[in-house]
This record gives sequence, C-alpha cells and structure tokens, in this order.
Amino acid sequence: MDIWRITGERKLEGSCTVQGSKNATLPVMAASLICPAGTELFNVPQLSDVDSALRILRHLGCRAYQQGNSVYIDSTAISDSTIPEHLMEEMRSSVFFLGALTARCGEARLSLPGGCRLGKRPIDLHLDALRRMGAEIEENGGEILCRARQLTGCEITLGFPSVGATENIMLAACAAKGSTVIRGAAREPEISALSDYLISLGAEITGAGTSSITIEGFKPRKQTHFRIISDRIAASTLMCCTAAAGGRVELRDVVPEHFSTVTDVLAGCGCDMIRTGDTLTVSAGGRLSSPGYFSTEPYPGFPTDAQPVLMAALLKASGTTYIREKIFENRFRQAAELRKLGADIETDGNLACIKGRERLYGSRLEATDLRGGASMVVAALGAEGETVICDSGHISRGYEELDKVLCSLGADIKATPHNTSAAADG
Repeated sequence: MDIWRITGERKLEGSCTVQGSKNATLPVMAASLICPAGTELFNVPQLSDVDSALRILRHLGCRAYQQGNSVYIDSTAISDSTIPEHLMEEMRSSVFFLGALTARCGEARLSLPGGCRLGKRPIDLHLDALRRMGAEIEENGGEILCRARQLTGCEITLGFPSVGATENIMLAACAAKGSTVIRGAAREPEISALSDYLISLGAEITGAGTSSITIEGFKPRKQTHFRIISDRIAASTLMCCTAAAGGRVELRDVVPEHFSTVTDVLAGCGCDMIRTGDTLTVSAGGRLSSPGYFSTEPYPGFPTDAQPVLMAALLKASGTTYIREKIFENRFRQAAELRKLGADIETDGNLACIKGRERLYGSRLEATDLRGGASMVVAALGAEGETVICDSGHISRGYEELDKVLCSLGADIKATPHNTSAAADG
C-alpha cells in the first residue's frame, strides 16, 4: 500500500516536462511482436503497467528491458503464444496481445484482461472483428483461444469507436491477405502513434487519426526506432493540479491540440493558457467559476480519463457543474471519497452534479482506480490541512513519479511506496 500525505493550499510554480504516453506505449509494445525485429522506444514512462508489459514479452520469449526512459525489445524468437492469467490480470491493455500474437503466431491463448473496476469492458468488438478476418475463436469461461491459418483483409465497421478494438484490428491486419478497412475507427492520438510505429516497422497504413483507416500490406523490417508521444492525460492532470492549488506552471514537451477540450474547459473556468510551440503555461489565481456542463465523448471530445481530475479541480468552483459520463458506467467512483473532503457531489447514473464549496478539508481517502486516485491528489492540493491517500498501486500505473513532479513545483507531498501487486486500470 502506497501512502500519500498531502498538505494543501500550496501554490504551484515552475516548469516540468510531461511524461511519455502510457496509452501509446502499451499497444506499441504489443505491436513489437508482429514480426521478428528489434525495437528501440524512446520517451517511455517508467510505470508499473510498462513493467507488466515487459514481463509478458519476456514470458513469450522476447528479450525486453527498460533503461531509464528507453525500452529495448528483440522479438526475433518467440517461444510461446499463451499468456497466463496472472500476467493478463495486471492490466487491461494486455488485450492488445490478442491481435499481435494472432498476427505473428496464427494463434493466441489468453484470459480476459484485468482493469480498474470502471464497469463492463466487453471485448466483443475485438472478437467479432477477428472473426470477420477469418479467425476461429473459442471462449471457455474467462479464457480465449484465437486461431487463424490465414487472416483475410475485409471491411469492418465498428458500432462504437473503440480505441482497443481499432488497435487490435490494426495489429491483426498486418498479417492479413489483402486490404483491411476500418470504418468508424477511433481517432485518438494514440491510434496515430500506433500507426506511425507500424509504418516504421514496414506496414502500409493510411487514414489513422480519421474515422476510416486502411491497412494494405506489410513488408517487415528487422529494426526500428520510435519516440512515444507525450501523455495528454498526464498533462491534463497537471493542469488540474494547478487549477486546484493555484499558481503558474509551464508544461514542456506537450502537444496542446491533443487535450484542447480540457484546456478549453479550464480556460472557461478562469484559468489563463499561453501556448508557445510545444510548451503550455497554465495560470490560476483566485476562485474558479463553474463551466456549467460538459460530457465525456470519444476523441476529439472530452476524454473520459480526464473527467475525474477535472471534477476534483472544480470542487471549489463557484456555481454548479454538471458532468455526464458517456464512456464508462462506473467512472464516478471517486465521488464518495471526494465527499470526505467536504465536497458537495451528487451522482445519478451517468450524471454528476457538483456544487462548489468555498473550502475543502483534509481527510483520509482510499484510491479507487488510476484516474480516481489522481483526482484525490488534485483535490488534496486545494484542501486545508493534511490529506492521506491510501493507494494499492493505482497511481504508479499511469503517472511517473507524480509526487516528485508536484514537489518540484512547490507542493507539500510525502509519498511512501510499499511493494504490492499493481492493480489495473484504464
């Protein structure tokens, strides 16, 4: 159990470099399996989820390790196409190995992936798409066996722009005969990042970042080097920390258009934003005002992963804020913990109502999931006195040394890590 002790109401001042993207790193690591090749990744965050992906790769027979913010993977020799349950349950993103292993080995056996308990995480879209491409899939309890002598390209229309399904189809399509077209594809920056990596490995892909992606062929290369994009959710979290605590923080190495919906909401609440190239400076002084209403949507809409941290930043905003969560059914789990600080939050299904309070007071909280845990850090920065957050490894799954980053900006945080098995997220 990790223990965070945060003394709030300390303004944040200074600058920091935003970490590489967790949600771009994990599918790229799975994609390294699709052909015998060496991969060198740069700007990789040091996270427990990355450690879990490395363990899976090594179990499958790859040489894989991390040094600082670089990851090295040699997938020349794969000795297994089965991922045991204890490795799968560590993180939801392990589902990406389904498409990658099927592409490389013609077979994949794995259990349903783990994840933060944010509601149902059906992978029907993934399985239906692979069946369309010619795979035979057996489901036995929580285990999935996927076999395909030869995948065949086809047109696949997704009823919902699922990021995971889009990425799994892209991976499997690299081994398919003929062209594969994904209609209704997810448009997130992480999709474009995966496409860029696969292209560097020899794939022919067009349309990533739009709702129609075409994969037409694959001529494998033996070596590639790739830089991971910056983490838009980590950047959003640091902006919300600044909004809650007050102050002025410069975020370096970011792509502001990747999280412009978050920036727009905060600007509407009274924060000042200045962009200069790949740097964004956020300033917050005085009490924020309510944005009124916003809802989470698939990209380019407001990201569900940023909803909990923005909720926390708005707990003291004047007026009433309504948030509608359209992606995950249990994404308001943090609300019960935030109420312990004195927050006025009511939830009804997928709608939350936050009535801003002038003051919050430190309390003892328990992190519910990755982004819920981050929301408690945000709220604690704006609360009087000390807040203690008990976290069973959630925050370290998505944030690289968040405590140290915030302390460098002037926050009063003492985080005591303890060895524990990492819980999983989203």
